Amino acid sequence: MSPFEHGEVFVLDDGGEVDLDLGSYERFLDIKLTRDNNITTGKIYQSVIDKERKGEYLGKTVQVVPHITNAIQDWIERVAMIPVDGKDGPADVCVIELGGTIGDIESMPFIEALGQFSYRVGPGNFCLVHVSLVPVLNVVGEQKTKPTQHSVRGLRGLGLTPNILACRSTKQLEENVKEKLSQFCHVPAANIVTLYDVSNIWRIPLLLRDQNAHEAILKVLNIQSIPGEPKLDEWVARATMLDTLQDTVRIAMVGKYTGLSDSYLSVLKALLHASVDCRRKLVVDWVASTDLEDSTKIEAPDAYKSAWSLLKGADGILVPGGFGDRGVQGKILAAQYARENNVPYLGICLGMQMAVVEYARNVTNLSDVNSTEFDPNAKTPCVIFMPEGSKTHMGGTMRLGSRRTFFKVADCKSAKLYGNVDYVDERHRHRYEVNPDMVPEFENAGLKFVGKDESGRRMEIIEIPNHQYFVGAQFHPEFKSRPSKPSPLFVGLIAASSGQLGKVLQDCSSDHVIPAKHQLNNGPYMPAVHQNGHAKKPPNGLSNGTYYSNGNGVHA
Repeated sequence: MSPFEHGEVFVLDDGGEVDLDLGSYERFLDIKLTRDNNITTGKIYQSVIDKERKGEYLGKTVQVVPHITNAIQDWIERVAMIPVDGKDGPADVCVIELGGTIGDIESMPFIEALGQFSYRVGPGNFCLVHVSLVPVLNVVGEQKTKPTQHSVRGLRGLGLTPNILACRSTKQLEENVKEKLSQFCHVPAANIVTLYDVSNIWRIPLLLRDQNAHEAILKVLNIQSIPGEPKLDEWVARATMLDTLQDTVRIAMVGKYTGLSDSYLSVLKALLHASVDCRRKLVVDWVASTDLEDSTKIEAPDAYKSAWSLLKGADGILVPGGFGDRGVQGKILAAQYARENNVPYLGICLGMQMAVVEYARNVTNLSDVNSTEFDPNAKTPCVIFMPEGSKTHMGGTMRLGSRRTFFKVADCKSAKLYGNVDYVDERHRHRYEVNPDMVPEFENAGLKFVGKDESGRRMEIIEIPNHQYFVGAQFHPEFKSRPSKPSPLFVGLIAASSGQLGKVLQDCSSDHVIPAKHQLNNGPYMPAVHQNGHAKKPPNGLSNGTYYSNGNGVHA
């Protein structure tokens, strides 16, 4: 009996992160993953250290092989048995993403573990898909196979033999190139697929289907008895609609880390999901929050002018989370501009906290107002460190994971967007919170805390009722956004920014749900009640600039 008797393993070696991580696939599949589905180096080493401290190794010398590699394999087999699709029993296939570049020292334990694992489970229970780059020399237009040949050779030297090659290139592989790769990499030509540039990232599954990648995987795993073709009609409609969107919506992303857009990748995806749901072509204006500050007006007037021009030209403003005091004054200024000019605003985590600070300073007229994260000695601390947090240990001490938020105001915009439910479960990641002792004063001044935790002492959602859309959330709604189920708060932002919020709220209030098959036409917006959200990254060093999102990500 195979040690992995309940199902097969499908490994995707993608050249990305070192750790085993399926978070990116959760967005495309109708599944719900947990923290155990993300295997990191730290988690593995910590689990081995804990076992050693408990004496489970009986005083033996703890080594990478076999203790670390065994821990990796045990983790995979344990998590693979946990259902992720809401059905009873383990899944038929466990998908593993092994990131990193062949030869990196960081990934060696994982590669060794999977090499042992593939031998242990045997043929028919393990399929390795190796993702590799096939560059094209612009001078002659020739597709070069050497990088893939060398990476496959290195992979085989480490004990793993790829069953399928997924070749990333700017254009489709030529037949002679496929034959060359097949000959030197010992992979059948039918098992070599091209991941070439397409109009939007949602076309990638269709690209794989058209090249029969699913048949190759099923054949390797010896489960060819599955009848029928992949059911991708809805996916085809969504990808096609994304290509045909014409009307744009401009969102100013006011952040601290705009030089690396991957810092906000989940936010970008959630914006894309919501914009497609509202039948709008997303345009993201990147605004470095530091460039909005008065000091920049003196030091770099051109950057200051450009940042404010982008902010004032946007249909909506989004201020995401962050840590540290750099750029927070710029975020406060962005929140003030949105509030005073009735511009749709969504603040996430720190973006919500800075909106509260701005309101306290400019509406309630309190003196010396700040967050204790930035000024521990502030006389009026409207954002404070959570009592249960640790001020000495930064690692693993945040308020993390799914927490329940109860709506306290039934007719607020947020509750309507969520379908008039009593509560929602959203994911958190923070150490600081709004000072509950100051909430009555804020509410008397017009700032409403419409969502709170079960105790009623922790503020989760803020709104300004007489503003067309001014919402802040302590949680991170982008983490649960999906192409077919965009985050309600993001839908609210896009709808308000494109003049559709009234219709959306009206239909949500009447519990009007449009069947999925009717939602994917490129016509007028037809909202659904949302249950609970890739962008090609701009060049590093980007501060302010405009990018168009087409599903791959953001394009100039």
